[in-house]
Amino acid sequence: MSNYALRLPESLKQAAKRIAAADDTTMNQFFVVAIAEKISAMETAQFFEKRALSSSTAAAQAAWDKVGNVSPVAEDAWTKPV
Repeated sequence: MSNYALRLPESLKQAAKRIAAADDTTMNQFFVVAIAEKISAMETAQFFEKRALSSSTAAAQAAWDKVGNVSPVAEDAWTKPV
């Protein structure tokens, strides 16, 4: 475990304090989770970008060909929320 001095605007500090309290956790835990979520999102995006670049057009077309021309079942139909 290591320490890092974090400088942030007072408004962000107050918002983090409020949200951490509402979640019954500490600001430290709030920041750790927030950073972990951001890292996860960025690494996931990089993974899929790398994966897309390494795939071939033929492989992608073969995957789409498996889908076929079948219409979605009624339960899968999209309806706009009211």
